Amino acid sequence: MQLTFYEVASVLKAKNDVHLFPDCTFRKAEFDSRLIGEGDLFLPLKGARDGHDFIATAFENGAVATLSEKELEGYPYILVDDVLAALQHLARYYLEKMKVDVFAVTGSNGKTTTKDMLAHLLSMAYKTYKTQGNYNNEIGLPYTVLHMPDDTEKLVLEMGQDHMGDIHLLSTIAQPKVGIVTLIGEAHLEFFKSRHEIAKGKLQIADGMKNGALLVVPADKIINDFLPSQQNVVRFGPDEDICLTKLEERKDSLTFETNFLTSAIDLPVTGKYNATNAMVATYVALKEGVTEEAIQKAFLTLELTRNRTEWKKAKNGADILSDVYNANPTAMRLILETFSTIPYNDNGRKLVVLADMKELGAESKQMHSAMITSLNPEILSEIFLYGEDMAALFSYAKEIFPLGRVHYFVKNAEKNQFPALVKAIKKVLQPADQVLIKGSNSMNLANLVEELENEV
Repeated sequence: MQLTFYEVASVLKAKNDVHLFPDCTFRKAEFDSRLIGEGDLFLPLKGARDGHDFIATAFENGAVATLSEKELEGYPYILVDDVLAALQHLARYYLEKMKVDVFAVTGSNGKTTTKDMLAHLLSMAYKTYKTQGNYNNEIGLPYTVLHMPDDTEKLVLEMGQDHMGDIHLLSTIAQPKVGIVTLIGEAHLEFFKSRHEIAKGKLQIADGMKNGALLVVPADKIINDFLPSQQNVVRFGPDEDICLTKLEERKDSLTFETNFLTSAIDLPVTGKYNATNAMVATYVALKEGVTEEAIQKAFLTLELTRNRTEWKKAKNGADILSDVYNANPTAMRLILETFSTIPYNDNGRKLVVLADMKELGAESKQMHSAMITSLNPEILSEIFLYGEDMAALFSYAKEIFPLGRVHYFVKNAEKNQFPALVKAIKKVLQPADQVLIKGSNSMNLANLVEELENEV
């Protein structure tokens, strides 16, 4: 990290006399005292615990300075009004100093996958860094900026949204060269009134972008009211500026063609939505000068963030389509559509495990029950539903599926039937079967996947 003590103090307009302390160059910045090493800057954020309580520990671990919202004795420090605001301001300054091109990705679905794809493609021609894990909020994004390698040329940042204004803040910090909105779904409806409000929030990605910058958005009429006039807006979807012209889906891969490529792209993941994500990433990479040949080769070695759509093997040989990081109605419909179109294994069946989708607000039970339109009893042999809100879907599914083929397991404050769920799946899962597992991260379905991988 190319920042010095005096430089940071100047940028943050320190309220104390920092020249009482020696200048130094920081190795990195950390808000977790356990991650502090020799030469680091400590960022005592306030969360469940006040980071100021760990300043002594940070210095014991090697910190050479700290930010602080109160005066300190015995430690080199930079006095600020708000450590989080200071972190965000410092990240914006650092991006300007390092002259890095920022590519921002948001959306209700597909943002992490698109981020991974775009970063991988850009890395074919540039020193590229990206958001690690789910560090996509008001803390994670500036932290990512301060942790990028010194030689970074292209930085791909994921932007998450829980409340209105989140994307505005992140965009004004990052000031993206290119913005991408993958999809407007129903995620976080608990905190938003409607998809219309979600769209409004997502389009705030343009707030920190310069006039004429590239903004790639889906062909969804709901965003029309929020499209900025000052950016170069390119839309993707059927018959739009960029679109898929051919798609061939297989169990664990796909091939697609577009209206702007001269040849087809092979992708080592399944799902039409992933073809769309790859198409958008490809379009932006081409605009940045990555060749079509390099893009084709890059996709063959693509690695995505864990727990997104991923084929795994149960101990008994059954195929597991794991998609357990998060869930909302749009994402669940898309993965059910993909799973339903995949060819059967010889002598095999298709089973589905669905768990609650969180943060859907007052309409949650209705949105869960609406999943019935994506469950076809002629294709799916067994349905396992887990969670309090999945009771709404169970009441419909048991009416259209043969008796005994729909299983419901509750998870609420009084009762958690996860062990019973695991036992029931293991009892019926056969070596030639395919099983889709989908639900919100808090439903802990990753543990179910591990149980099936290790023992059936």
